[in-house]
Amino acid sequence: MDEALLRSLIPASIGVLVRRGADFAAAEDAVQEALVEALRTWPDHPPSEPKGWLVTVAWRKFLDATRADTARRRREVRVDAEPAPGPGAAVDDTLEIYFLCAHPSLTAGSAVALTLRAVAGLTTRQIARAYLVPEATMAQRISRAKRTVSGVHLDQPGDVATVLRVLYLVFNEGYSGDVDLAAEAIRLARQLSARIEHEEVAGLLALMLLHQARRPARTRPDGTLVPLAEQDRSLWDTSMIAEGVDVLQRALAHDRLGEYQAQAAIAALHADARTAEETDWVQIVEWYDELVRLTGSPVARLNRAVAVGEADGPRAGLAALAPLAPSLPRYTAVAAYLHERDGDLPTAARLYAEAARSASNLAERDHLTRQAARLNTARPR
Repeated sequence: MDEALLRSLIPASIGVLVRRGADFAAAEDAVQEALVEALRTWPDHPPSEPKGWLVTVAWRKFLDATRADTARRRREVRVDAEPAPGPGAAVDDTLEIYFLCAHPSLTAGSAVALTLRAVAGLTTRQIARAYLVPEATMAQRISRAKRTVSGVHLDQPGDVATVLRVLYLVFNEGYSGDVDLAAEAIRLARQLSARIEHEEVAGLLALMLLHQARRPARTRPDGTLVPLAEQDRSLWDTSMIAEGVDVLQRALAHDRLGEYQAQAAIAALHADARTAEETDWVQIVEWYDELVRLTGSPVARLNRAVAVGEADGPRAGLAALAPLAPSLPRYTAVAAYLHERDGDLPTAARLYAEAARSASNLAERDHLTRQAARLNTARPR
């Protein structure tokens, strides 16, 4: 059974039910029930019209739930002629479902969870495991999100930037639990890119591909982190890099630069270097200048300080770091690295240890602790 095909039909199927009169929450629940039925029956009896089958079964599930609930909720629902199996509605609401799940009234966490549920087709249990939270907690979060957007009409304009931000958050969630959220974000970005011609959609897809291509080299067999400069570049996925660069070049050709294109350009320069020493840090600084101009992001300024330290020397990097707030995530780790490059090992060791204490995950904490221990061991006593 083609599970990728099945999951790609989810948002369009939800859209059909909503246009027939179901609210978003009820439509999403019905499609999820139809998915369970599909997983059970399709391997032995694949339908000739997958979308039509999914829509028909979901509509029946919705009607059954509505009929059972009518007396309590006192709600009229159109239950006339049940649509026959077929290819479904001519209107494809996939893009509108993306926009709905990234509605500005939702918090970032709720928007991500709802996108994973309604667009990606993941179960509540899978999403909870990916976030490392109890299933009941995630169920409540998704339920609240669905209630929030249930009154929003599909024909209301959506914000592409918000959708991209949600997909970027999905990608950055990492690889916890039994769901590879990075791979899932790439799948969704491909789907979105096929439905809307937008240079920043392409830029985000390129960025994801270029980062994902380096994934096999990022950790050792024991799970410890490998810094970019020390990675075995023969492990990088060259075909994924080539695809990412091609997508990026086509996006840049529109001459409407955005933040995801700028980030992808930086990632492409890293991917293009056969060794760490061959990295074109001068160009990377220039791209960070563009990114800072576009976003004003303190995180972009922090990363720029690292690039300046590589291009112009560690003292120049420390000077670029100085105006930034020490409370920024990774500020202390960056300061430690630049001080080490400048030869101030006692300060670097102290800062690495300080950064380890505030690290957001175990792998990063372990890496920073090892860096501090390495410098303390190297220092003369």
